[in-house]
Amino acid sequence: MTKKIIAIVPAAGVGMRAATASSAEPTLAARELPKQYRLLKGEPMLRWAVKALLADPRIEQVRVAVAPHDTWVAQALSGLERTVWRPCGGPSRAATVTAALLDAGLDDEDWVLVHDAARPGLPPGALARLIDSCLSQGIGGLLAQPVADTVKQGSRVVEATLSREALWLAQTPQMFQAAGLREALLAADAAGETITDEASALERMGYKPCLVPGSVRNFKVTWPEDFELMEKWL
Repeated sequence: MTKKIIAIVPAAGVGMRAATASSAEPTLAARELPKQYRLLKGEPMLRWAVKALLADPRIEQVRVAVAPHDTWVAQALSGLERTVWRPCGGPSRAATVTAALLDAGLDDEDWVLVHDAARPGLPPGALARLIDSCLSQGIGGLLAQPVADTVKQGSRVVEATLSREALWLAQTPQMFQAAGLREALLAADAAGETITDEASALERMGYKPCLVPGSVRNFKVTWPEDFELMEKWL
């Protein structure tokens, strides 16, 4: 029996860094709007991210996990096929993904793609590469970009220059089977560890996810000036 592939988009946060004052400082109305609902070329960023996932027909459903009192999601996702939203978001990314996993009622061997709402520029080719790689190898993995810049370590002054060899910048989606991802997230929570992406939860369990080349277009919209840059890609 072929196991299904579903996608989860955690979208319960507010994205405070995106509202940081800069030369591209957003309006007061934009500051009050969670980052994922800010408009890019007339559409909410979350809608762009979901549409990027829907580009691959192998993804049976996209499940968007939002905060319990979210008042924007219904309009933002209106009319999108194979898409549902659930008010099960928690206080952290890991909590939101865990809740969404439990809410989905998946079989243990079903595949789950977790994708950032703030990565609306995901190209279809990169998404296909990830799915193809994970299915063919039978192991989970993530999109990532090799580090190209010189890496400095320090606070206000440089304390060390790190070798960039074998360093990667993690992206999303990150794809794992439901049982392993669920177990890893619950174990990290029980240990009181902060998990910033799904791969790191699996790594602490001894799992070695595969690295699949991503795309520069798949950057995370984090700072105010990123909105203008992303609009140029879309």
